[in-house]
Amino acid sequence: MRETRLGMGDAPETRREQWIKLCWTSVYLLYMASTVGDLVSGRHTPLATALGWLGLAAFLVPYYYLVLSRRPRDPLAWWQVAILSWLYTTAGVLTLMLGVPWLVLFVYVTIGTGILLPYRRARWAVPFSALSLLGFGKLVGAGGWVLAGEFLPAMMGGAAMMGVAQMRRTMRELRDARETIAHLAANEERLRLARDLHDLLGHSLSLITLKSELAGRMLPDRPEDAAKQVADIEQVSRQALVDVREAVSGYRRPTLGVELAGVRTALRTAGVEARIAPSLDRPPQEQYPGLGAEEEGALAWALREAVTNVVRHSSAKRCDLALDEVWDADEGRYLRLEVVDDGHGPARGHRMGNGLNGLEERLLLSGGRLETGSPGRGGFSLKAYVPLRRVNETETEAVTSPRG
Repeated sequence: MRETRLGMGDAPETRREQWIKLCWTSVYLLYMASTVGDLVSGRHTPLATALGWLGLAAFLVPYYYLVLSRRPRDPLAWWQVAILSWLYTTAGVLTLMLGVPWLVLFVYVTIGTGILLPYRRARWAVPFSALSLLGFGKLVGAGGWVLAGEFLPAMMGGAAMMGVAQMRRTMRELRDARETIAHLAANEERLRLARDLHDLLGHSLSLITLKSELAGRMLPDRPEDAAKQVADIEQVSRQALVDVREAVSGYRRPTLGVELAGVRTALRTAGVEARIAPSLDRPPQEQYPGLGAEEEGALAWALREAVTNVVRHSSAKRCDLALDEVWDADEGRYLRLEVVDDGHGPARGHRMGNGLNGLEERLLLSGGRLETGSPGRGGFSLKAYVPLRRVNETETEAVTSPRG
């Protein structure tokens, strides 16, 4: 359902909007009851009363038209300026002809002036219209309290409408600016991606082509040298794949903190109880010195893939998540992410799908590994390992010390 926000200068586009605008416009026109009461009071001659009704209609019809019409952004339409001038003149003539109760017409003139005119013109036109009320009031002998009761609503209403109009113009400019920025950002991103792909793939593909030609010339006489070239081609291709992935993702790797927030929501939505180890709630760089951005990104991908499988395929009621440091047989330090659920687990002879295969490749590129299986009591277990770099004592203290 489209939101309805209508103000003076915004033309209603549907019948419903038209009725809404007519209704709230009529509500604040009830303030004009004093003029109607003056006409039905019988204190004027029949001719003056008839002219008063005609004058009131001559004021209200253009005023309603002005309210319901669409206001051009810039410049102000000549016919709108003409209508404002007509309303001002009609208010003055009716006040001089029929007396004090008709001063209220200047309130509407001032409010209309505040909304329709640009700020640089409204800032003097609104006070002029409000002061005109005082001037005509003096001419018809209005008392001080009456003048104050009419002048203050006129001045405050006109100033408030100036603020509303300025706010609407500012919001419109901000919306246009936001659209322009989004368009420029999209163009810049396309240019960046095209530039990066050209720079990355141009060199890699050229090298692959040269080494392929070289390996072809070495076969069949020098198979060992050809095998070395093929190994180089494989390494270059893997690195090119990593470079393309980084270029497409805008060099933004996921982090454990961000993924953990999404994991909590996903598990809660699926009705799975999440038991998360305290080590996952703290920034991993503070707990495990030597964790690189690429390695943390691989663990974040592992966390996303593991929990996605729990939600989609496991029918689990509980999911345990843990993060700890382990030592491998090669005396290397590894950070291990473990995700265990109590679901039905994979069927016998089940093979890893594309998601886990891609995750395993990502971990291998980071120097880590992936282990999957059953924890022994049913369910499914996923363990992702990434290496921790060696850091000296000074770097360790810098990472683990609290920040001032």
